Amino acid sequence: MITKEKLVTAEEAIRKIKSGDKIVIGHACGEPQMLTKALSHRISELKDVTTLHMVGMGESAYCREEATDHVRHCSLFVGGRERKAVAEGRADYVPIYFSEIPGYLCKKLKVDVALIQVSPPDKHGYVSLGISVDYTLAVAKSAEITIAQVNEQMPRTHGDSFLHVSDIDVFVIGNEPIIELPQGKISEIDMTIGKHCADLIDNGAVLQLGIGSLPDAVLSSLFDKKDLGLHTEMFSDGAIPLIEQGIINNRSKKLLPGKSVASFLMGSRALYNYVDDNPAVYMGPVDFVNDPYVISQNDHVVSINSCVQVDLFGQVCSTSVGLKQISGVGGQVDFVRGANLSKNGVSIIAIASTAKDGTVSKIVPYLDEGAAVTTNRYDVMYIVTEFGSVNLQGLSLKDRARALIDLAHPDFRESLAEEYERRFKHSFY
Repeated sequence: MITKEKLVTAEEAIRKIKSGDKIVIGHACGEPQMLTKALSHRISELKDVTTLHMVGMGESAYCREEATDHVRHCSLFVGGRERKAVAEGRADYVPIYFSEIPGYLCKKLKVDVALIQVSPPDKHGYVSLGISVDYTLAVAKSAEITIAQVNEQMPRTHGDSFLHVSDIDVFVIGNEPIIELPQGKISEIDMTIGKHCADLIDNGAVLQLGIGSLPDAVLSSLFDKKDLGLHTEMFSDGAIPLIEQGIINNRSKKLLPGKSVASFLMGSRALYNYVDDNPAVYMGPVDFVNDPYVISQNDHVVSINSCVQVDLFGQVCSTSVGLKQISGVGGQVDFVRGANLSKNGVSIIAIASTAKDGTVSKIVPYLDEGAAVTTNRYDVMYIVTEFGSVNLQGLSLKDRARALIDLAHPDFRESLAEEYERRFKHSFY
């Protein structure tokens, strides 16, 4: 199915990149590592090249200091590989909702080259984008040149995840392990927060969760539930035991019933093996999966996200520590709004009450100077810490502040109460 004319080495493929090109790279664990490594060897030969992606999981050579005069990276999320370059002004950050990234890349930018990773073609000539459909599908179809690493270890996922070989300009055979992301250790505080979140989840709920120890703690608290569903931008290994035991069965979903819906995946090889050729998993582009109006077509949607700080107004900061950009909005606002629009939907911001070994409160009088509001106070519903939960919707500013102080760590409640009294001219106690 792949013609000899289109089949080249990684080095030959990357030579098609020219100075001045805009290059979009496949997302997260779906990154085509053979292609990005070949690109790293050419950086010194290029000028005025722009690279773009959300989370980068490879070596991200285009963010190194020595690449500064050759490549400008434009991050759509600011993952760990890009933070230093963004902080030092050697890379840029575009604040954008995940659901809007395909439109931004395909309509506002002229993408010259897409670097993607796919499964081998089937007998009909279709490859699957596997664990990274998100913005990758749209860019692969719209770029001037699409270069695909064909990897036997990429799962063949179902849904709107397929490209025909005729849509791809250049192929590189590159069989190597897909990037994996190990599960984090769940702490006692995580488990307590997870149980508080589980109390807000009814049988038949449709879940959106992120990745990390806190979402895993929520999932581990759901084994007494029934008929749960998944419609989420991504899921990881923590969901698999619930699926295998029939607790997540997607029977109650109105949209794509019977299918776990996601836009990308990050996890272990066991997760990738589970989704491989599995018709019960629907992988779709992020402008569909994360569209709040699509999300709201399911009833009882529950979105669970985290943040850096919550102030006494209920404003949520998830992407920066003061002026320092540490991540992007991702799908948080997409799913908060989708859950709020859903019949009997619930949106949750779940956080530990403190950071830095208990020395810093995450519930604060004011967001840090320069910090950006991620989810505004009009959208926020539940805030959950290890000390309980509160629904802020319908509460006055004074009542919001009081309720949030009750969720703060006891070590910080007195100073927060003093701020409450200054602000509202009313005794806290």
